[in-house]
Amino acid sequence: MLNSVLGQIGVWLGFAAAVVGVVVIAVSLFNRARGKTAAPVLDGRFFAPVLLLGALVAVGAMEHALITHDFALVFVADNNARATPLLYSITGLWSALAGSILLWGFALALFATILVWRYRTQARDPVVAWATLVMYAVSAFFFGLMLGPANPFTTVSGSAPLHGAGPNALLQDNPLVAIHPPLLYLGFVGFTVPFAFAIAMLATGRVGDRWLVETRRWTLLSWTFLSVGIVLGAWWSYQVLGWGGFWGWDPVENAALMPWLCGTAYLHSVLVQERRGLLRVWNLSLSVATFALTILGTFLTRSGVIQSVHAFSESSLGPLLIGFFLVVVFVGFGLIAWRGDRLRSPGGIDAPLGREGAFLLNNLLFVGFAFVVLLGTLFPLLYEALKNQQVTVGAPYFNTIAVPVGLGLLFLMSVAPALSWRKVDGGVLWERLRIPAWIGVLTVVVCVVAGVRGLAPLIGFGLGAFAASSAGRSLVLSVRASRHHGSGAWRGLVGRTNGGMVVHLGVVVFAVGLVAATSFIQRTELALPLGTVVHFDGHTFVYEGTRTVNTAQRRATEAAIKVDGGGLFFPAVSQYGGANSEVVGTPAIDSSVFGDVYLTFDSIGGTGPASGAQLIPDLPANAIGAGVVVEPLVAWLWAGGLLIGVGGLLALLPGGRRRPTDPVSGPAPATTTAGGPGGPDVEPNAGTAVRVVARDRDPVAETESPAPVGAGHAEPVGTEAP
Repeated sequence: MLNSVLGQIGVWLGFAAAVVGVVVIAVSLFNRARGKTAAPVLDGRFFAPVLLLGALVAVGAMEHALITHDFALVFVADNNARATPLLYSITGLWSALAGSILLWGFALALFATILVWRYRTQARDPVVAWATLVMYAVSAFFFGLMLGPANPFTTVSGSAPLHGAGPNALLQDNPLVAIHPPLLYLGFVGFTVPFAFAIAMLATGRVGDRWLVETRRWTLLSWTFLSVGIVLGAWWSYQVLGWGGFWGWDPVENAALMPWLCGTAYLHSVLVQERRGLLRVWNLSLSVATFALTILGTFLTRSGVIQSVHAFSESSLGPLLIGFFLVVVFVGFGLIAWRGDRLRSPGGIDAPLGREGAFLLNNLLFVGFAFVVLLGTLFPLLYEALKNQQVTVGAPYFNTIAVPVGLGLLFLMSVAPALSWRKVDGGVLWERLRIPAWIGVLTVVVCVVAGVRGLAPLIGFGLGAFAASSAGRSLVLSVRASRHHGSGAWRGLVGRTNGGMVVHLGVVVFAVGLVAATSFIQRTELALPLGTVVHFDGHTFVYEGTRTVNTAQRRATEAAIKVDGGGLFFPAVSQYGGANSEVVGTPAIDSSVFGDVYLTFDSIGGTGPASGAQLIPDLPANAIGAGVVVEPLVAWLWAGGLLIGVGGLLALLPGGRRRPTDPVSGPAPATTTAGGPGGPDVEPNAGTAVRVVARDRDPVAETESPAPVGAGHAEPVGTEAP
C-alpha cells in the first residue's frame, strides 16, 4: 500500500502545483494589465520544481511497485509478473493506459521545469509568464486525468494476487520498447513548449520579436525526438510483428506522423519569417496545429475508438481528450484571428524561383499530405458514427498520395540548398546544381544498366542521388569556409543550416532504403524438408531441425534455418506467461547493408504434438512451413533515422549568429536584391562566412570573403539567429 499512497501524494502534489501556478501567474498578469504595479508580485516559477517533484515521486513509486512486483496495485497486477525480467518490469510503466499518462505527465513537468530554468532571468517578461501559465494549464489537465479515469495507483479489492498477468507479449520481446516510447513521448510532449510560446505571443501581441526564435529551437528539439522515435517504432514493428513490414498506415502510426509533418513544415517556413518577416499567420497556425495533433493522437490511442496493435484498451478518456483538443483548437486559432491585424506581413514573396518560394511549396506538400493522412485516419470513425457501419481506409489510399509527395520533396531538397533568398539567376543556379544533377542522372543510368526497372524507383534513386549531392556540396562549402577562417572543420557541420543539411542526408538515405524495400520486396511461403536445400530469389535455405527453449519468462519452439550456407537463424513461436497465454511469432532476420532475409516459423508438418506453429498434415512430418521476405536496403532505413537524429542535434548546437530581419523585431532587410541583374549572387549554406560569387565564375571554386553583412549585395549564409 505504501507505493499507492506515495504515488497518490505525488500526483496530487503535481496537480496542486500546476493549478496554483496557473492561478498565481494569472493574478500577476491581471494586476499588471490593470496597472497595479504596487501589488505584490507572486512568482509562478517556483511551482515548476514542485510539479516535477510530484511527478518524480509518482513515477518512482510506480517503478518501485513494478520492480518489486507489488500486485496490490491493479496496474502492476495487469502488466507485470514475477518472471518478468527487470528491463521489461521498468518499461511496464508505459505498457498500459494509466502508466502512459503518468509518463506523459512526468515529461510535461520536466519540460516545464527546463523552461522556467532556461528563462529564470526573464520571469517577469509577459511572454515567459504566459508560456509558463500554458505549460501549467496543460500539466493540470494531464495530472487531473491521473486523479480520475486514468489513476495508475488504484488498488485491488481484497487480497493482492500472488501472480500478475504480465506485460503484453509484444512488449517483452524486444529491448527497443525501452527506447522508442520514451522518445516518442518526448517528441509529443515537447511540442507543448512551442504551443505555449505561440499562445504567449498572441496573448501579449508580441508576435514578431525574438520569441519566435525560441519557439523554433524548442520545435527542433521536439522534432528530433519524434523523428528518431518514429524510425525506432518502425524498426521495432519490423523486428517483432512478424509480417516483414515496417509501416502499415495504422491509425496510431498516422497519429505520430501528422504532428511530425506539421512540425517539419514549421521548421522550414519559420526561416522565411525570420529572414523576410513573411508567413506569420501560417507559422503560428502550424505551432497550434502541431500541438493539437499530438492531443488528437492521444485521443486515438487512449480512447478505445480504434483497434490497433499500437493502441491501448478501451477507456473513458475519450470525451475528456477530444474536449481538450477542441479547447486547444478554439483558443489557438481564435487568438490568431483576434491578432490578425498584427500578423499582416510587410510584403510578399518576390519571385517563385527563390528560397522563399521553395519553402512555401515545401510547406504546401507537408501540410497537404498531413491533411490527407488526417482524412484517411478519421474517415472510418466518422463513417461508423454516422452510418453505424465499419469501413477501412487501406494503404493504397495513402500510398497514392505519399509517392508523388515524397518525390516532390526529394526534388525540393535537391534544388533548395542552391537557391538564394528572394531570387537567383538561372545561369548561376545551373552552375550550382550542375554536378549534383549529373550525379543524379548517372545514378539512374547505372541503375538501368544494373537491371533496375520501374519509373518510380528510378526517379526515386535519381532524385536521392541529386539531393544527397546537393546537400553534400553545401556541407563541403561550409567546412571549407570554416577551415579558411580558422574555425575548425567541425564548425562547418553545426548550426541550423549545416545540421539541416545532415538531416537532409539522413532523409535521403532513409528514402532510398524505403524505395528499394517497398519496390523490390519478394514474399513467399516455403516448405522446408529437413536437410534439403531450397532456393528462392537468389538465396538458399536449409532447415536443420527444431529446438525448445524454456525460461521463467518465455517458452518457445525455434526452427533452425541456415541461410545462404552461412550462420543459423532461429524464427520461433513463443509464449510469455502461463500455458494458456497468447502464442506469438518471433521472426529471425539475416540483415546486411544490401538487404534483409526475414524468416518466420509458420507451420509444422504431420499430426504430432503442437509446437505453437500451425499443424499442416499435407506437409511431411520432418518439414516446416517458413515465411520468407527478401527486402533490399532495409538497413538504410535505420541508418537514415540515426543520421536524421545526429543532424537534428547538430542543428541545435550554436553556429554563426545573425540578427533576425523580421521588421517587427529587428532591422528591415536590405533593399538590394541578392542575385539581381548586374550584381553578384550569394552562395547559400557556406558556413558562417559571407560568400560573394561573381556570376561568370565557378561558385565552388570561390573563396569565402569575411565581408560584413550588408556589404555590397552580400547576405549572411548558413548563419543562426540569436
